[in-house]
Amino acid sequence: MPAKIGLLGLPTDVNSSSHRGPAEAPAAIRAHLHSGVSNWCAEDGTDLAPLIADRGDLALSETPGDLETIAEAAAALLREGPGLFLGGDHFVTWPLLEAIHRAGLKPPHIVHVDAHPDLYPDFEGNPHSHASPFARIMERGLAASLTQIGIRTLNPVQQAEVERHGVRVFSARRFREALTALPCGATYLSIDLDGLDPAYAPGVSHHEPGGLSTRELLDLIDALPGPLVGADIVELNPGRDINGMTGAVAAKLVKELAARMARDS
Repeated sequence: MPAKIGLLGLPTDVNSSSHRGPAEAPAAIRAHLHSGVSNWCAEDGTDLAPLIADRGDLALSETPGDLETIAEAAAALLREGPGLFLGGDHFVTWPLLEAIHRAGLKPPHIVHVDAHPDLYPDFEGNPHSHASPFARIMERGLAASLTQIGIRTLNPVQQAEVERHGVRVFSARRFREALTALPCGATYLSIDLDGLDPAYAPGVSHHEPGGLSTRELLDLIDALPGPLVGADIVELNPGRDINGMTGAVAAKLVKELAARMARDS
């Protein structure tokens, strides 16, 4: 039987640059998962109910100490098997990659779906900003490589970081090309829901038209060479959602990511 997949909520948005609200996302995603509108089976027929171990939400203080709290809790989870993490804003990906290191795992390849590169050296003076996690991750050698898909806001400041760290960047219009260039080996997938077009995911803080479709993102999950050792879903802002559309997408992603992790373990 595959190893259980640990599910952990990270309710924090203090490092958001505008429109706070992602701290409410873990509860909103779980509400969709348990609503009865759908079921606990993935598209390939995997029954996920016995495979997901929900560890609840971390008690976070929204202070710099949360980095240590997240890293320690996630490391304990990852020592037992694959981890699936519900943000929160995108700051959380930095301590989650630190957790992989603390769990004794090799630095994974990161595949990052987003409208934004999140590579600012700091944003508005905050090195913990949700616009900066991948700068911190690459500076610390926590990733074997970084491949970004869906990007459509690259500016000169972040382009310099792309060149500095050898990041591979694929705009949304180059999605099919990106599928042929996915890294081989242990992989961590970080999904910012604004990587999707707002038509599919309106419940985010930063709408950026021209993004991926939900089906394209599901195709990406299937196409990863893998194995998939961890993933996060971040930046759902329930207060900006429409009829729970984005929460439903996030819940769908939880199921398909868990099924993929089960196949890989």
